[in-house]
Amino acid sequence: MEKYKQEFIDFMVESDVLKFGDFTLKSGRKSPFFMNAGAYQTGSQLKRLGEFYAKAIHDNYGDDFDVLFGPAYKGIPLSVATSIAYYNLYGKEIGYCSNRKEIKDHGDSGILLGTKLEDKTRVVIIEDVTTSGKSIEETYPILKEQGDVEIVGLIVSLNRMEKGLNSNKSALEEIRGKYGFRTAAIVTMDEVVERLHNKKVRGKVVINDEIKDALDKYYQQYGSSDNLGQFIADF
Repeated sequence: MEKYKQEFIDFMVESDVLKFGDFTLKSGRKSPFFMNAGAYQTGSQLKRLGEFYAKAIHDNYGDDFDVLFGPAYKGIPLSVATSIAYYNLYGKEIGYCSNRKEIKDHGDSGILLGTKLEDKTRVVIIEDVTTSGKSIEETYPILKEQGDVEIVGLIVSLNRMEKGLNSNKSALEEIRGKYGFRTAAIVTMDEVVERLHNKKVRGKVVINDEIKDALDKYYQQYGSSDNLGQFIADF
């Protein structure tokens, strides 16, 4: 596993973004882990988060894109922090763009903030985590309304590797199949377990054998079709 992925996993735990225990998700599922990207709250955290995203984007998409699009509202700071980090790390100017929830009809009018999108603009969509694909259903038409925009791909921080409510495919799989662009994550849940099982972060074992057993059972029930076998095989 790449060093930046190991550091990102530790960073999520240290920032109280990724937690393990007993949680009830919006879907009603009982989950042994929970991710709350809203726990990134400080300048230093956003600086590091942007750097992790930038490294993952560079690994997955190279430099062949022009703009980072962060859907409102959580995607706005992600697109800004990552565009800054991308320039600092790789020396390339990347524009940022986000949508407004309501169209502004005066001054800097329209539905978009930041870089103007037009024909042939190459866009990477950036989000915290995708569980249902609903945000892409809203984002995709907004992007396409701007012209012949090329969506290079989607990047999220964590691939939960679990099936949706209506199929055995993960949200990232469904998005890839429906819209035809690539999807990627900084890390996957199998990488999280590989990094944290019986290892200490801040002097404490985050995933002990009991939590590991709960994760195995969760993915036996809810693991997505392309990732379940790999998750179990790794451990």
